[in-house]
Amino acid sequence: MLSSLLQTRDDIAPLILRVALGIVILPHGLQKLFGLFGGYGLTGTLNFFTETMGVPVLLAILVILAESFGALGLIAGFLTRIGAFVIGCVMIGAIYMVHLPNGFFMNWSGQQAGEGFEYHLLVLAIALVLMFKGGGKLSIDRILSERKG
Repeated sequence: MLSSLLQTRDDIAPLILRVALGIVILPHGLQKLFGLFGGYGLTGTLNFFTETMGVPVLLAILVILAESFGALGLIAGFLTRIGAFVIGCVMIGAIYMVHLPNGFFMNWSGQQAGEGFEYHLLVLAIALVLMFKGGGKLSIDRILSERKG
């Protein structure tokens, strides 16, 4: 089963998608985990998720781990399908818990109550491609699958 999770072709498209997605998601994880880039850090994020949003503590921790370590995994191409899956799950949760009431569009003009979900749909699309294609060229997954095969 692990070998099927790692299996991927020597394809540049998944490389581009996984690195781009990892670079975009990682700062969000670092905000939540370490308070970088104006984030709340681990304690502040956990308090916000659990007390303000009503998210169970285990789920809040999983979101933080997904955005931090899942993004690092994507950048390295390690367990790409799993990283893409968990980031996709985070985006689905973000759409339904936060962004759906704000409509489709981002809040470019400052006229909405919050951000829409268009960004999240793009992340979901990229995550789905990576779940199907794997890590592609220059991925740890590819190296590991070649050693097993």
